[in-house]
Amino acid sequence: MNAQVVTRFAPSPTGYLHIGGGRTALFNWLYARGRGGKFLLRIEDTDRERSTPEATAAILRGLEWLGLDWDGDVISQFERKDRHAEVAYAMLDRGTAYKCFSTKEEIDAFRAEAEARGSYAVFQSPWRDADPATYPDRPFAVRMKAPRTGETLIDDQVQGEVRIKNETLDDMIVLRSDATPTYMLAVVVDDHDMGVTHVIRGDDHLVNAARQQMIYDAMGWAIPVWAHIPLIHGPDGKKLSKRHGALGVEEYQLMGYPAAGMRNYLTRLGWAHGDNEFFTSEQAMEWFDLKGIGRAPARLDFKKLENLCGQHIAAGDNAALLHELQAFLRAADQPALTEAQSALMLRGMDSLKERAKTFPELIDKARYITSSRPIERDEAAEKALDAVSRSILKSLTPRLQTASWTKDDLEVILTGAAAEHGIGFGKLAAPLRAALAGRTVSPSVYDMMLVIGQDETIARLEDAAA
Repeated sequence: MNAQVVTRFAPSPTGYLHIGGGRTALFNWLYARGRGGKFLLRIEDTDRERSTPEATAAILRGLEWLGLDWDGDVISQFERKDRHAEVAYAMLDRGTAYKCFSTKEEIDAFRAEAEARGSYAVFQSPWRDADPATYPDRPFAVRMKAPRTGETLIDDQVQGEVRIKNETLDDMIVLRSDATPTYMLAVVVDDHDMGVTHVIRGDDHLVNAARQQMIYDAMGWAIPVWAHIPLIHGPDGKKLSKRHGALGVEEYQLMGYPAAGMRNYLTRLGWAHGDNEFFTSEQAMEWFDLKGIGRAPARLDFKKLENLCGQHIAAGDNAALLHELQAFLRAADQPALTEAQSALMLRGMDSLKERAKTFPELIDKARYITSSRPIERDEAAEKALDAVSRSILKSLTPRLQTASWTKDDLEVILTGAAAEHGIGFGKLAAPLRAALAGRTVSPSVYDMMLVIGQDETIARLEDAAA
């Protein structure tokens, strides 16, 4: 086996990138990146009726949003069909596979007879040990010569030792009578040719590992390290479905979750490193291992997701957050920020990102930046601007015109005005927020004034006092 770790993600392009698929890709990416290895991407598009370019594009977009980069070109499984057929014929030459001329009607009759007896029996082809001289002149399938006795051992890094009785494994078809390869053959040939050392995938593929090991053995190839991870379930412990909410990775982007928070949450969903909940992708690469993956299905928890995303927004680099916010607006088909708004967002990001769990929340807190005069006010803001409040705001204007526009200077002016009118600053803050943001819940009054600047602040106060 290669000294360098090589992992892969191999989705079928029949729909969006499922959240479970996103986590599988993430686990493969972390394992490879943390060991200086390669992470490869293969599109398993052999099902020509269901595979679409649109689904492939959606998968790539989902991976790119998650921040999962891959090495080399994206590989199309369908384009390698000739290589798959070549291996099937190589197994014929090695005597580990055989030509089967059984018709569909004969196979159906065998199964019907077994069902009538009330038993399940794997199909046993009469051509397994047939003399080639008896071969008819008609199309044939290529079948594996599966072992009939004993057990097949799957040494899995997550599930442990899994033993499957060989009597339950049939002589599976690896090449159909129309010369097209089956999924089982294509996967093994591709993984071998790509140099994949570790196959990390959902545990719904565990039974496939036994069948695929037969192909590795038949060709004398090294078997990769198996790691079959439990699937993601909903909060109720049942298989994840539409009733639990978003299923596609891109849906989470449109809901406004930051990619770093999503990576953190998905990494922690079914894997643990001590008691660590919040961590960076760099830490995840360093810590991630297969031993930390649990055997029980992980449960999706939106509260935990939001909590982690909020922590990542709060800890994020301001310029990077602005860049991702702009990408969110494009993906959600919302108006882009102007250059002036972007500059103000960057200036005010420290106060905006506090306690924001998603980008829509961040945008909502930045309403005072994205709004233009005259500021539209909600009902609570209108109530806060009574006659007394308006007169106080009006009296502030000449003082603010000569202010040095530092937080200290603004504090002196505003607290002094409140004291002159015999009220606490809290009573003055509500009409100030109403004038500056059009609502009574907003970032700090001082933060807003410093971000939008002296001229805009005075203009908004004058509008409210009028």
